[in-house]
Formats: sequence, structure tokens, C-alpha cells
Amino acid sequence: MALQSDPPPGMTLNERSVQNTITEWFIDMDGAPGTLYEGEKFQLLFKFSGRYPFDSPQVMFTGENIPIHPHVYSNGHICLSILTEDWSPALSVQSVCLSIISMLSSCKEKRRPPDNSFYVKTCNKNPKKTKWWYHDDTC
Repeated sequence: MALQSDPPPGMTLNERSVQNTITEWFIDMDGAPGTLYEGEKFQLLFKFSGRYPFDSPQVMFTGENIPIHPHVYSNGHICLSILTEDWSPALSVQSVCLSIISMLSSCKEKRRPPDNSFYVKTCNKNPKKTKWWYHDDTC
């Protein structure tokens, strides 16, 4: 498994999660040095369908510490185009992790998305069922 042998910086595959099932992985993540998230610890949940890699994994933050970020909802859902409509079977778990690290690292201000309260109350539990509007590439 490439994620075990060559993980992105600050990412570790939670070995216990892989022992239980191959369709759900927990990935422990450290906030990148020199960013707003330095010293913080997060956890990502990847859920793979039987159609992976042709179908994107469901990816969300989980656990006690959900990052405060303009593209991360307080329920852990992540607004990132490669997780839905820009997915390609050529993408890997490592490339998704790198995109999430990059998204967090480029953030200039910790804040929730403007529609966080409404979204969290009305959304589907599966973030892939959300019709995201990708109107903002900045934080």
C-alpha cells in the first residue's frame, strides 16, 4: 500500500482502521509547519465504494478536531472539487491528502464557510451527495 510506504508529510495511515476493513481508512494528519494549523492534529476518513478508483472515495474530517477553514464545514465535510466532479481514477489517496494539506496550508484566516449553520442542518450524511458550488479558490 503506497500510503504506508510513502505517505505525504504529516500524514499517517491509522493501522488499526485498515485491520478492521479495507473500505474505510482513517488517516491521522498533522497541521503543516509554518501554517495556521501548525501543531494541530486532525483525522480524515476515507470511505471507498466497490467502484473505486472509478468512483471517488467519500472523504471528510472526523473526530474531536475539525479544522476551522472556509472550505471545511463543522460536520467535517470538505468542499474540494477533486472529491466530486473533478475526480479522476488517476488520482490516489496520496494526491487527495496532498490537496487537503495544500488547501489548509494556503489559508490566511480561520473561519467557517458562510453557510455552515444551514448546510450542517440540511445536508446528507454523505458529502458526495452535495451539489457543491466551486466559486472560490481563495481562503
